[in-house]
Amino acid sequence: MEHLFESAVQFAMEAHRGQKRKDGSVYILHPLEVATIVGTLTNDEALLAAAVLHDTVEDTDVTADDLLRTFGPRVAELVACETEDKRPDMDPRDSWRIRKEESLEVLGRSDTAVKILWLGDKLSNLRALSRTHEKIGDAVFARFNESDPKKQRWYHASVLNEIRELSDSPAYREYEALIHRIFDSEK
Repeated sequence: MEHLFESAVQFAMEAHRGQKRKDGSVYILHPLEVATIVGTLTNDEALLAAAVLHDTVEDTDVTADDLLRTFGPRVAELVACETEDKRPDMDPRDSWRIRKEESLEVLGRSDTAVKILWLGDKLSNLRALSRTHEKIGDAVFARFNESDPKKQRWYHASVLNEIRELSDSPAYREYEALIHRIFDSEK
């Protein structure tokens, strides 16, 4: 597909129109930042497209079939590896651990491209968390379905372990440093 990344950006902008993140920022900035981080690790256009689309199935009305029809199997599969089963029948606080364990299982079986995508997403998330944590401290965790910083640390440290093949990259090292800054500082 010609202009795959540009088409993905337009698609994601429309899908996330009007959405805000937990910190109040315009939602589309997160997928664009993820694509920017991924772009420091690869020039694979399908992976860059997946980076900007990674939250569309999970957080908008877009379906996996929509992505498959519009962007093809590789982009759809990459996004699927980053999409949690939200379990609409359960309270998100009750399903948090289950969802994270399932996601980590997928990550553990995944190839390098998926690990790059995950690194981009989780690094972007931790950058935002770090900015807010510097302003309001541990009160930031009340915004999440899992408000226990120790459990949040477990999750991010587990992701770090699963993507360790990327440990030579500046993005990996920044992610690791942010985990320590946010979760290991003296309280």
